[in-house]
Amino acid sequence: MKFPVRFANRDSHWAGAAGQRRKPIIGVLAVLLLVAGLQACSAVKIAYNQAIELSFWQLDGYFDFNDTQKPRVREELAKVHQWHRQTQLPGYVEALQRWQTWLPGEVTEAQACAVFDEVRNKLQAISDRALPAAGSLAATLVPEQLNAMQKKFSKLNAEYRSEFIEGTPAVLMEKRLKKAVSRAEMLYGSLDEPQLAVLKSRLAQSAFDANISLGEFQRRQRDALQSLSPLVAGQSTAEQARPVVQAYLQRAMNSPNAAYRAYQERLTRDSCATFAALHNSTTAAQRAKAVETLTAYAQDFRLLTAQR
Repeated sequence: MKFPVRFANRDSHWAGAAGQRRKPIIGVLAVLLLVAGLQACSAVKIAYNQAIELSFWQLDGYFDFNDTQKPRVREELAKVHQWHRQTQLPGYVEALQRWQTWLPGEVTEAQACAVFDEVRNKLQAISDRALPAAGSLAATLVPEQLNAMQKKFSKLNAEYRSEFIEGTPAVLMEKRLKKAVSRAEMLYGSLDEPQLAVLKSRLAQSAFDANISLGEFQRRQRDALQSLSPLVAGQSTAEQARPVVQAYLQRAMNSPNAAYRAYQERLTRDSCATFAALHNSTTAAQRAKAVETLTAYAQDFRLLTAQR
């Protein structure tokens, strides 16, 4: 299930944006450890138990780890994963149970935003726990790995332009609607015309601007490269790298660009209003399906918590 994580992202697809693909690079493992358990009810346990390897390959796609780094990265990911299983999953179960209680009725924008805030805090906790490992990794990077990261950024930017900027307005809107419908149906099952109409209307009036979002993604990319450059090739220890990485993550999560922060807030409000409007347009059967979906997740998380 992608609802909690996607909804939590400030550049949310509920508002028509594409921020989920653009997590801070050093903190990407933090997101993956949560996302891996939320892909599809039938695969939650399998996905969660594979989170270490999924996270490794995602990170390797940016850094192209050498033979010395690979076992170290896997070891650090395993530590974060074990911490997450023991300390975070019980809270997920509790949150899912709470959300189930209000899904059968109407949902307010404030309730939707409360979910956003709660999930964001859970993601922040993972990022904080992963920081020491990220600092240690940063201290082992070599210049060639920053080149690999830059190439990855260029590839992602080209993909983003293709998906959200290049094309007629009608084609781009259709792509956004298709993603929004797919995401909603993971929670509610098949949508009917009233729900489709809500999504079309909300996307048409969304504050989302692909060029603004891309501009911020590129700012974060430049920031990442500039932050890491002085640390490479043995020029720093893990202790020296850690505050640099932490400062970067703070800037990635809270942009120094005031105009972009205001844009983020508009997207957040859009996301909250869109989810509330969509939910309130659903039938009793669709809401029952949503409760059933969250119940299944909660059960899977209980089982995962019991595993060691």
